Amino acid sequence: MSLCRLVVTCPDRVGIVARVSSFIAEKGGSITEANQHSDLETGRFFMRYEVEARDIGIDSDAFRQAFATIAEEFDMQWQWRDGAQKRRRLMIMVSKESHCLVDLLYRWSAGELDCDIAGVISNHDDLRSVVEWHGIDYHHIPVLSDNKATAFADIEKAIEENDADTIVLARYMQIIPPSLCERYSGQIINIHHSFLPSFAGARPYHQAHTRGVKLIGATCHYVTRELDAGPIIEQDIQRVTHCHTTSDLVRLGRDIEKSVLARGVRWHLQDRVLIDGNKTVVFS
Repeated sequence: MSLCRLVVTCPDRVGIVARVSSFIAEKGGSITEANQHSDLETGRFFMRYEVEARDIGIDSDAFRQAFATIAEEFDMQWQWRDGAQKRRRLMIMVSKESHCLVDLLYRWSAGELDCDIAGVISNHDDLRSVVEWHGIDYHHIPVLSDNKATAFADIEKAIEENDADTIVLARYMQIIPPSLCERYSGQIINIHHSFLPSFAGARPYHQAHTRGVKLIGATCHYVTRELDAGPIIEQDIQRVTHCHTTSDLVRLGRDIEKSVLARGVRWHLQDRVLIDGNKTVVFS
């Protein structure tokens, strides 16, 4: 073990931090980053520790077994992620818009995203060359009005066969079926080109321009059965004026979308996002 992460959610009560910190110290671990949050309305407690585990004298399985006693005592939902274990594998899904995909590929190749990219799935063939240039498999799976069930069965098969554990919708302009949302709950990340909950659904920049808004934005969120209504990970905005056209909003929005998505994906990979019902606690 080297650098590890402990992530905990549980009912709030006195003694959690002391008990967990003492346990880590007793095992020889050193806490290098500590994040905690108590929700006073719900009575829930959230914790994320980064632990230098070089001097812990037991392996991860033994550590988990020993910590399970504390977890049971405090009714914890928890995970211990060993830095030496297999890296997360991303499956990116995209349609024709390339800006979010290209940005993720650049950040991945530059070492900013701690993951492997298992492949890219698209309902169009337009972006094959840029994906294959990076040495990544491209899966062209058309989604038509009369083949959606078959197409999404093929998509699910591709995700499973490539051992992907996180799916990133980088402007994938199809609605994910409920069965896939449920199977990969908390693992499908979407970028919506609007500051949700305003202007959900299709053509949000056109909706925003018609409404005469002075701020546009983008929202990175987890995907659920309800369209564009899953737990929000990250958002950002850009001021606009009456002088901006719909095309201007689209152009300005692209920069927001790619940066918001990149932050959301990076925080997910670093176990900084804890889901709490339809909200999130983000230790950014």
